[in-house]
Amino acid sequence: MPKDHENTSPTTVLPHNLQAEMAVLGAILFDNNAHQRVTDILKPRDFYAPANQAIFEVLDRQISNGRIADGVTLREHFERDGKLTEIGGARYLADLLDSAAFGPEIVDYARLVHDLSLRRELIDIGAGMVSQATKGDLDVPGEHQIQDAERKLFSLAERGSGAHGFQSFNSALTVSIQTATAAYKRDGKIAGVPTGLSDLDRKLGGLHKSDLLILAARPSMGKTALATNIAYYAAKNCKRSPGPNGIMKTDEGGVVGFFSLEMSSDQLAGRILADVSGVASDKMRRGDLTPSDYEAIRDAAEQMEGIPLYIDDTGGISISQLAARARRLQRTSGLDLLIVDYLQLITSGGAKKTDSRVQEVSEITKTLKALAKELAIPIIALSQLSRAVEQREDKRPQLSDLRESGSIEQDADVVMFIYREAYYLERLEPGEGDPRHAEWKDQMARKFNVAEVILAKQRHGPIGRVEVGFNPARVRFSDLDRQYSDDGGSSFLPDGRE
Repeated sequence: MPKDHENTSPTTVLPHNLQAEMAVLGAILFDNNAHQRVTDILKPRDFYAPANQAIFEVLDRQISNGRIADGVTLREHFERDGKLTEIGGARYLADLLDSAAFGPEIVDYARLVHDLSLRRELIDIGAGMVSQATKGDLDVPGEHQIQDAERKLFSLAERGSGAHGFQSFNSALTVSIQTATAAYKRDGKIAGVPTGLSDLDRKLGGLHKSDLLILAARPSMGKTALATNIAYYAAKNCKRSPGPNGIMKTDEGGVVGFFSLEMSSDQLAGRILADVSGVASDKMRRGDLTPSDYEAIRDAAEQMEGIPLYIDDTGGISISQLAARARRLQRTSGLDLLIVDYLQLITSGGAKKTDSRVQEVSEITKTLKALAKELAIPIIALSQLSRAVEQREDKRPQLSDLRESGSIEQDADVVMFIYREAYYLERLEPGEGDPRHAEWKDQMARKFNVAEVILAKQRHGPIGRVEVGFNPARVRFSDLDRQYSDDGGSSFLPDGRE
């Protein structure tokens, strides 16, 4: 019995099919070209019989090294290692050839062997959970046992999905054309999840699957506000329908997961409620509400009820925990957009004490990028900027201002900065008698409700600036009212130059 089933009872009959295993091995022995048809499906551990595990391992190694693997070479190999008797002798190798599958059925047999292997491992994980829980070891809290079981299940689920491997260009081209067609049919002409900001959507084409987007700014610029605006807009406009396989697919908007590492879930919900209701968030916090304010809040709460927006406010979460919870959300409720607020509050979990913070952030950003590809969703990670911004006369952020910037800039597909000139103008107000006060007041009138989203990097599109509206009282970003814009709203270099 394979050693990875040590948690099961000796009397348990585990799922297996020895005839299917022999059919696959015999087919490879008969024609080594059959190996390439099953190599993405099977690994040695998928075989139930120890002899079959050993034989497949040798077959796999020899064929991968460009050598012939048949009854003669395998017999010579196992005789040399003194293990020919362990696998059943030369007679068993002959039996395998007699059991060989031919034609397309070898793939069906391989999938059957793989499926039965997954079932055995599920039984093993379940038995291990029971054994560990009944021991009552106080050094291992129940919560840790749950996380361990969850990690094993997700690992098994990923193995069960099979390796993607190479796909033909025609296959990739078909997906690309489908994406372009979907964008063409949409009113907004965007292919990805919409942000709700027309000018930004036009430049980004929406938020695209597999992209890691970094949204960075100095404190009080509105990072969280913009992230919550995007999250709410996508969730509010989410429309789903059953796909061909019965699994729900998203047609518009998206199911959103929001990791709020700094603010609690109720604080984040309060921000969104202020935006939707039109009641200033500070009035809500103080309870300074009129009857009409309270009615607006109640109506907004009813409007927001049931939207697919999920918040996790666990502080100090590790990147591995974050990834596991994102996978779980996608499997249970769907997931089309993930937002992390913010990057520097994630811990690497497995990093040694000697590792620098730059190395930790590098591990985190690489994992986030890999997770975006794995789940086929865009991930927006908020990030802090260094104080270097404040030392310059022009305080618009640059890529070099990103904290631990090397890995962040390298791994991100898009880097966006938020800049509000009014924030700095407020701190430069001249005295009432100062002749410059009138000019300052005019500047504030033009800039008070205006913010810039600076696209400093976009792997598949132009860089530049987009002007958007910002309402400090409602903590809300919106499309800009053109009467407040100096230059029509946006400035872009189509060839990607800064």
